[in-house]
Amino acid sequence: MSNLQTRYPAQARLLIPLRQRLMAVSCLACGVVLLAELPAAVAAAPASEHAFVAPLHYVCYRATHAVKVDGRINDPDWNTAAWTADFVDIEGDLKPRPRLRTRIKMLWDNRYFYIAAELLEPHVWGTLTKHDSVIFHDNDFEVFIDPDGDNHNYGELEVNALNTTWDLKLPRPYKDGGKADNSWELEGLKTAVHVQGTLNDPRDTDQGWTLELAIPWRDLQTLSQAATPPRNGDQWRVNFSRVEWMHQIQDGKYRKLAGRREDNWVWTPQWTINMHRPETWGYVQFSDAAARNTRYQPDSAGAIKHLLHRVYYAQRRFQSQHKRPAASLSALKLSNLAHPDLASPLQLTLQENRFRVSATVRDANNTLQLWQIEHDSRLWKAAP
Repeated sequence: MSNLQTRYPAQARLLIPLRQRLMAVSCLACGVVLLAELPAAVAAAPASEHAFVAPLHYVCYRATHAVKVDGRINDPDWNTAAWTADFVDIEGDLKPRPRLRTRIKMLWDNRYFYIAAELLEPHVWGTLTKHDSVIFHDNDFEVFIDPDGDNHNYGELEVNALNTTWDLKLPRPYKDGGKADNSWELEGLKTAVHVQGTLNDPRDTDQGWTLELAIPWRDLQTLSQAATPPRNGDQWRVNFSRVEWMHQIQDGKYRKLAGRREDNWVWTPQWTINMHRPETWGYVQFSDAAARNTRYQPDSAGAIKHLLHRVYYAQRRFQSQHKRPAASLSALKLSNLAHPDLASPLQLTLQENRFRVSATVRDANNTLQLWQIEHDSRLWKAAP
């Protein structure tokens, strides 16, 4: 999704329902900016600030043969790849489950990151035919990729049922002053759509549409220093979104209902109507195991990263209210900032209107790691 403020109203929630927590655990398929420049609305925290919920995950296996990108998802390797869990609302269990099913599969080889998506839809339609149009003005499917998980320099791809694409890169999230770079091109991208029914014909009922994407690793090299293609066991932060508009039929054509916002359905939720919260995206773990029995390795620093983001969002709110960052953690009035993996309490440092929060962590091997988050949400591991 792009930087239209009407799509990202401030949402602040206090609780995360238990069912979504259980789903997250049990899923098996699976630039400098001054804070004063940013409005209060974008500083609001998502519900994930208040309780740590591990994002969903997926083990992505190496394809044994090149995938034929025709939109039909019928290559032999797709038969051995698991479907993800069905998509949920972008706000998770704060909203009802989507009325239409969406799910995906993933594969990889030395040249491409393959993605297959199935979107059930009784009325498949689209209007946009020009590359780099604002594709989410139609019903669409979207991919977000942050290879090194630092919240910065990530890619986005949107596709509609007409197979029209929009690829863009963000130096940092919109809430941190990021601006879309539409000149960024996935030059070797392969895409294909297959409609189970008739496109743009409201006289019948369709089954839906499927699509296949082959994203070249060489085109993703500009997003980070992460290895491309990834190595066995590497994990990338990735998420997927489906935008769906309510419609009516007028004069034999589909028309969006006036005054109705779009639905946003995602693989793993953001707990607020804003896809550009990379810290909430899922984990894709790449495996070259032929037996397809690789065990997912949870992010050992996941809970610590969550603590750092809690402080980041609290500082953003404090800055909005007081026109300056808090000089101490106690001024933020946050509770439960302790964690067994912390080797020492969180540290807050200031430089004018900028801040940094640091967490020294002792891992399972008794090795110290230093994780830091900046005022512009950049998250990184420094030398301890």
